Amino acid sequence: MQYPKFKRAVVHSFFILTVLLSGKTLATNQTTSIYKNEKAIVFTTMDNKTTDAFEGYIEVPENRTKLNSRIIKVKYVRFPATGNKKGSPIVYLSGGPGGSGINTAKYPNFRFPLFMALRERGDVIALDQRGTGASNTTPECVSSQLMPLTEKLTENDVEQRYRAAAKECAAFWQEQGVDLLGYTTLQSALDIEDLRRHLQSKKVTLWGISYGSHLAFATMKELAGKIDKVVIASAEGLNQTVKLPSETDAYFARLQQAINSQEHAAKAYPDIVKLMHAVHDKLEKSPINVSIPQKDGASIDMLFQKMHLQIIASSMIADPQRGVKHLLMLYKTLEQGSNSVLIEFLKRGYFNNQPISFKAMPFAMDVASGVTKERLALIKQQAKNSLLGLALNFPMPQLNKAVKGLDLGDSFREKPINDVPTLLLTGTLDGRTYIHSQKEATAGLSNLTQIKVINGGHNIFMVSPKITEIIKSFLNDEAITTTSVTIDLPDFAPKK
Repeated sequence: MQYPKFKRAVVHSFFILTVLLSGKTLATNQTTSIYKNEKAIVFTTMDNKTTDAFEGYIEVPENRTKLNSRIIKVKYVRFPATGNKKGSPIVYLSGGPGGSGINTAKYPNFRFPLFMALRERGDVIALDQRGTGASNTTPECVSSQLMPLTEKLTENDVEQRYRAAAKECAAFWQEQGVDLLGYTTLQSALDIEDLRRHLQSKKVTLWGISYGSHLAFATMKELAGKIDKVVIASAEGLNQTVKLPSETDAYFARLQQAINSQEHAAKAYPDIVKLMHAVHDKLEKSPINVSIPQKDGASIDMLFQKMHLQIIASSMIADPQRGVKHLLMLYKTLEQGSNSVLIEFLKRGYFNNQPISFKAMPFAMDVASGVTKERLALIKQQAKNSLLGLALNFPMPQLNKAVKGLDLGDSFREKPINDVPTLLLTGTLDGRTYIHSQKEATAGLSNLTQIKVINGGHNIFMVSPKITEIIKSFLNDEAITTTSVTIDLPDFAPKK
C-alpha cells in the first residue's frame, strides 16, 4: 500500500541570434534584458491566460561537495519587470518540498495574478527547484515493499516497511547515476546564488510559502548580504520539518472557537476533540472492513484503521475553506456508524495496493533537513496522546536518517539571525504550520513585519486582494499600517 505524504516577448530573429552568439545580457527597446540560456516564450496558464516571458536555465553541480559531480539544469520562467522602478529579481520558492514554481504560475484560479502584480517591482522568477518540474531528471523509485490493505498494522510495521523501501530506493537512485546527497535544501539555496549571478544582480528578493519559506531561511543564512527582501507565508522553520503534535492539538482548539462562532455548526460539533478521540478509539478497537469501488468497476478491500483516518485528517486541515467541513462530516458519520462518507473519501485514492514509491527530491529534502535529537524526543512523547500522532508529516520522522550522510546536521537547523526586511503572512487557522511555530521560526529576524490573516489557512496569498497590496507596499518600502487582514469563515455546519 502506498501511503500519501502530506507539500512572449516579440524579439526580432537578429536579436535572438546576437544573444545566442554572444551569451551576453542585452537590452530591448523596452529595457528588457535577456540572459544566457534564455529564450522568449508566450507563457500560457492552464486557463488560457497569456503573457510575454522568458524561459531559461542555469547549470549547477548536482552535489557541490563532490569533485567532478555531474552538471544538472535548474530551469525557470522569468516574467520581466513592468514598472518604472525596477528592483531586485523576485524569486518564487514553491512549497512541498517538490512543488513546481512554473506550474504554480500556470494553475487556474491560483497565483498567476500575484506573479503579474509583483512585476511592477522587478523581474519575477518562477523557479523550478532542482529535482522538481522542468528541472527534474531523477526517475521515480517504485520499491518492492507493500503495505497490506487488509491486515492490522502497527506504527512500527509501517515505519519498518517504509525504511526498507527507502533503503531500496537509495540504492536504485545510485544505480541510476543520481547523487541523492545533492538534493538538499542547502544545495538548493546555493542554486539561488548561482541564479543571482546568472541574472547579474547584486541581490535577490525571495518570495515563498511553506517549504519555500524553509528554503528562504536556509538561503538567508548562506547568502548573507545578497538578499534584498523576503516575503514568506506559512513559515516552516529549519528545525520544523516535523511539526510538534501539541501544536496540531492547539490548532484544533482554535478551530473549535471558529466553529463556536456559528450557531448551527456549534450545535453539530460542540466538541470536535472529544469527537475525534472517540472515533479513533472506536477504530483502534474495531477497524472497519470496507470495499472501495474503482473506476474500472472493480473494488479494493481494506481494513480501515485509526492510522488511516489520522493520515486523511492530516491532509485536510491545511485550509478551513477547503477540506475541514468535509472532514468534520466524516468523523460525525463514523461516530454514527455510517461508512457512506468514508467510502466517498476512499474513492479519491488515499490508499491503494501499489508498492511504496518515492520521488527523489521531496524524499531527500525532508530526510536531509531532518530533526534535532531533542525535538524528535519531544515529538514522540507528545504523539502518544495527541489527536494525529505522527501522521502530519508522514513519512517523517519515520524516515529520519534513513540515508547515510544525507542529514545536514544541527547547525543547518539553527534559525537565521539577520536584519533582512522580511514580511511574514500567518493564517490563524493554518493546519500545517502554526502560529507559535512561525513565531519561533522567525525569532532571529530583527526586521520582521508580520501580518495575521484572521480565519486564513495555509494557502493565504490569494484569499484577499488586501494581501497583494500589502506585499506590493512592502516591496516598495512603503509603511504598512495594519497588522491583520480578516477573511470570512466557511460555513462549518453539515448539510441539511
